[in-house]
Amino acid sequence: MDPFKITEPTCISFSGGRTSAYMLWRVLEANNGLPDEAIVCFANTGKEMLETLDFVKECSYRWNVPIVWLEYKYDEDSHKRFKVVTYETASREGEPFAEMIAQNGKPYLPNPVKRICTVRLKIDPFYRYLKSLGWQEWENLVGIRSDEQRRVAKIRANPSDGRTGINRRMPLAEAGITKAIVGNFWKNHPFDLRLPNLNGVTMHGNCDLCFLKNASQILSLIREKPERAIWWAKQEQSVASITGFGPNSVFRKDRPSYSQMLKFSQSQDDMFDPNEESIDCFCGD
Repeated sequence: MDPFKITEPTCISFSGGRTSAYMLWRVLEANNGLPDEAIVCFANTGKEMLETLDFVKECSYRWNVPIVWLEYKYDEDSHKRFKVVTYETASREGEPFAEMIAQNGKPYLPNPVKRICTVRLKIDPFYRYLKSLGWQEWENLVGIRSDEQRRVAKIRANPSDGRTGINRRMPLAEAGITKAIVGNFWKNHPFDLRLPNLNGVTMHGNCDLCFLKNASQILSLIREKPERAIWWAKQEQSVASITGFGPNSVFRKDRPSYSQMLKFSQSQDDMFDPNEESIDCFCGD
């Protein structure tokens, strides 16, 4: 059976990257468009590159496919934890991420051990949105390739992600799709994500200075555009001012703070290992 064929209620998780966009294209190709029982969702954290937002909009327009834009937003009255936005109204200054960190006066920074940002900013809005539509059971297509073996193994070991009624499926992995195949597709497509593709890796992708990226990449991105570090440094300083300095006052304890890296970026020293591996994140590519 074609792994991209949809036969039941399905949520297609679109991260705004090349891999998940390729998955969406294959779904549209296999089903002659978007089936009535399928919904495409994109969760905006407010820290995506502007090129990512443009790419999501362009995919929707060029491929004639509706994409639901969601953001984390806590409504105190209804306790609803998402809101529907559009390309025009989507946050661009990290507002959903900052609100999630603030946690109603009890601030907490995500870290490599407790990656609450992925869950609360992306997975939860999708889940709560579909529940608000009355969905009870559905497949969730995620853009994980066959060459991402650790991520594939984690999802296959826990396809429901602990949520009743959800079955996460990886059609790209099932079809043997690799980053080389995805890269060749975009080389020959009429449009592309306007972010550099370095050996199949979009260093600028997902949240701009995500703490799961290796330190050398983050320093390079700060050197390219120093103002990128300001938001991240502000979050660390804000949490530190409320909680006091400690393990929860920085995104990572094993490397300098973002304000320190901003200062380091002015030097030409290579202080981080360029071969350090980034940590797998399920925000997607």
